[in-house]
Formats: sequence, C-alpha cells, structure tokens
Amino acid sequence: MIFSRAKTTMPAPDKSLPGHPSPTFDVPDKHAVLGTPLAGEVPEGFEEAYFGMGCFWGAERRYWQVPGVWTTAVGYQGGTTTYPTYEETCTGRTGHTEAVRVVYDPSKVSYLDLLRIFWETHDPTQGFRQGNDVGTQYRSTLYWTTPEQRAIAEESLQTYQKAVTAAGLGTITTEIGPAPTFYYAEEPHQQYLAKVPHGYDCHANTGVSYPD
Repeated sequence: MIFSRAKTTMPAPDKSLPGHPSPTFDVPDKHAVLGTPLAGEVPEGFEEAYFGMGCFWGAERRYWQVPGVWTTAVGYQGGTTTYPTYEETCTGRTGHTEAVRVVYDPSKVSYLDLLRIFWETHDPTQGFRQGNDVGTQYRSTLYWTTPEQRAIAEESLQTYQKAVTAAGLGTITTEIGPAPTFYYAEEPHQQYLAKVPHGYDCHANTGVSYPD
C-alpha cells in the first residue's frame, strides 16, 4: 500500500477531490475465486453488508473464504468524491475508506458471524490507522443495509468494547451507519490475494476474541 500520502484528518467536503461523473475503469464481471457476479443485484433471500477494516486486500480474502458468502468485492466508501480511483483515495482527499462488500446467504452464515470476523481480525481502536497503514482510508467502518443489521452491529460494538476494555485496551473508533455509495475498486485490487497469494496483507488485531 502507499504510506507517504497517508492523511489522518477527514477532508472537508469543499476540500475533497471533485471526482468523476462516471467510472473511469471497468471492473470484472465475475469473482476470481467464487465465480459469482462481482456486482449487480443481491439474489432473493440474500443480504449484503459492508466492512472497512484496513487494507481491503486481506479483508476481502477473510470473507470470501467463509461458507455462505456468495460474493465479495473491494471498493471505496464513506467519502464525498464520486467514482474515485485508488490513487485519489490514497491522497486522503476523497474521505473514503477501503471497504469490502459482502453478499451472503443468511440461512448459512449470520450477520453476527460476519461481525465476529470483523472484530477479531483488525484493531478497531486505532482510528485512522491499521497496523503499518496510516490514513483515513484505513479507518474502521460498519455500514449496514437493514434495520436488523444496524441493531446487531450496534449491540456487537458494545459487547466487544466490554471485552477490549477488560483487556486494557482503548475505545473502539468504528464508524457505524447506513451504507453509503460503494464505488468499486480497479480490477487489480479485486481478489488481489488470489492473484498474488503472498502479497501484502497487513492487519493488526487486538488479540481479543468476541465473547460467545
């Protein structure tokens, strides 16, 4: 990832990059691992959720490996710049975080199961940082798509906060809110660690398990 451009202050909307009126690149039709559509409508009976937990390369791999997950994709979310590029996001002037879209079958994997992965495989107390990666695009976010997800996400934060506090750690900084527009990232970033198995995968974690 890019370190020299790291920014740790969210840009004001009038200071953000203006973006583009439409996508400036194509994304693949199919998931490189699962073979399912990368974008498009959520199948009937399935749900989608969005997770920002640092570098999206490793975060996406954690989710596509979960039984019951139908498809995943990486992109940019939570900022103001329209159709941003990776280079633009890395300047810290888009306001976006690196996020993973997860479409899953709730009859096979629950949203709480996905949240357990979220809480346990990054450090949500680090603010605009995740391990060696520093910048607003590495902040911790949970974006929900249903009222039920919202309730579960908010309760899970309180549950995990008690656990990390008991472990002597700080306040969780995770941003929870309704899912804003998700802008797909460029083709090389989609399923990156399937294409580059020994590629960069930096994720800090608290070492604290989510309570049963």
